[in-house]
Amino acid sequence: MKITDDGNKPIFVQIQEGIEDMILSGSFPEETQIPSTTEISTNYRINPATALKGINLLVDGGILYKKRGIGVFVKEGAVHVLSQKRRQSFGEDYVAPMVAEARRLAITEPELIKMIQKGYEK
Repeated sequence: MKITDDGNKPIFVQIQEGIEDMILSGSFPEETQIPSTTEISTNYRINPATALKGINLLVDGGILYKKRGIGVFVKEGAVHVLSQKRRQSFGEDYVAPMVAEARRLAITEPELIKMIQKGYEK
């Protein structure tokens, strides 16, 4: 997980997205414990309240759950929930801007499809 203080994204959102990425990549499998708020805040030199805020977003979203006195765990089904969430935003965040730019450059739909296919081949 990479945390930057460049002001583009709040740190607690970077924590949330970093944990999501690690869940999707399999670094934090379902039903396993994630690092504690203290570990995250120490490793990334951030305020523990900021780390907790990022974790709580995932708890509130049904991705993580807390076991009192034990820690925070990845909820069963979290990968599916995160995949669906990311798929929904993929079209808006990546495909729509790409198509708009392709139109500005007079790239036809078949040409764009070929470019995408080449990208998959790499």
